[in-house]
Amino acid sequence: MTFLFKEGIFAVNFAALMNQKLHSHLGQLERSATLAINERSAEMVMKGETVCRFGFGQSPFPVPNTIVSALQENAYRKDYLPVEGLMELREAVSAFHKNVDKLNIEPADIIIGPGSKELMFTLQMAIEGSSLIPSPCWVSYVPQANLVQRDHQYIYTELKDNWRLQPDQLSSAIEQRSGPHLLILNYPGNPEGSTYSPNELEVLAEVAREHDLIILSDEIYGRLHHDGEHMSIARFYPEGTIVSSGLSKWCGAGGWRLGHFAFPKELYWLKDAMTSIASDTYSCVAAPIQYAAVAAYTDQETVNDYLFHCRRILKTIGNYCSDSLSEAEINVYPPSGAFYLFPDFSNHSDKLNAKGVVDSPTLCERLLNETGVALLPGKAFGRPENELNSRLAYVNFDGGNALSISKEVPSELEFSMKDLGDCVDPVKHGINKIIEWINE
Repeated sequence: MTFLFKEGIFAVNFAALMNQKLHSHLGQLERSATLAINERSAEMVMKGETVCRFGFGQSPFPVPNTIVSALQENAYRKDYLPVEGLMELREAVSAFHKNVDKLNIEPADIIIGPGSKELMFTLQMAIEGSSLIPSPCWVSYVPQANLVQRDHQYIYTELKDNWRLQPDQLSSAIEQRSGPHLLILNYPGNPEGSTYSPNELEVLAEVAREHDLIILSDEIYGRLHHDGEHMSIARFYPEGTIVSSGLSKWCGAGGWRLGHFAFPKELYWLKDAMTSIASDTYSCVAAPIQYAAVAAYTDQETVNDYLFHCRRILKTIGNYCSDSLSEAEINVYPPSGAFYLFPDFSNHSDKLNAKGVVDSPTLCERLLNETGVALLPGKAFGRPENELNSRLAYVNFDGGNALSISKEVPSELEFSMKDLGDCVDPVKHGINKIIEWINE
């Protein structure tokens, strides 16, 4: 190949050479939709444009001060830690699951990883069979499966069921594919903010047990259940459930990159395989982060107070958003946890189609260009492209200010958007922009 160093030409030829060296299954690989919308929104703001940033799902709340102090105090630690994680941290995580989730999880059951995202990727790499993924789902489950060339199947849940997986849907999906199956179940859910009742979890567990499923129970938003009533499916199917969680959502520490898996003893063969993979890839989570995380799992007085206010704020804002959109005849359910809604605009399909909006990518592109409101299209979450739905992350408010306000309002009193004042003006502005645009 001849290399031409003229500006522009060299770059094209060099890129062509590099593409020839990619594995064939990576040809269509794209950047994570959530990270991409965050970067695009930031670029628009840098250009002086006003953006209502409902696209990126990052906790708006600061990390509690006691946990930040723990990180500062442990910044000097530089040694490699065990691949499975710092034993003191694994003991703290075990105690948390026992005390809060009422799960019989021991320190030996725990693997600490650089975010639950990396652990999920390692799991899909390690295990045979198919991944069964209820849709809508988090944006990275399927791309991860594609990266390791793993068979997978969406299970399309329905709006009428609040996007929750139904037992008959699970049974049907299992029957369509032979071999071992991994069910990835996320609740409270990203992108829809819904969760499952204990009865619903128990019935799904019965189906899983009947078919010897392994369940990856992604409970990263569990502690952000708006009423503090999260329950794990591991209560009903402990022998086949891996529980996944971490610091990013409930502790506001997404950039710290610390997650964990909790395995039943029946799946230690899988835990051991993942540990071996970890030893040859990321080695261990940064030592200062692990030592600081001990405080997050042991300083329950601080954390419980912090979570009370986070939940109260998120419930208030989430209900405001869902109520306002519902009044505009946009299909959406009030959230049960996390900080997401999954609005469906099909009631307005005639008007939207007349404007050339016939799918979710076009819906979100037009909304961003014409109003400055950034949403993510339903297609990014595994929905059919022609559906008119999207994810809305109601986190574009000052979380530190909101916490200060909430702490001034006694816990026994009703809490409202009025209490939050101009702290939530960006949220109100964005919701109003959506409604105005849909009613044009």
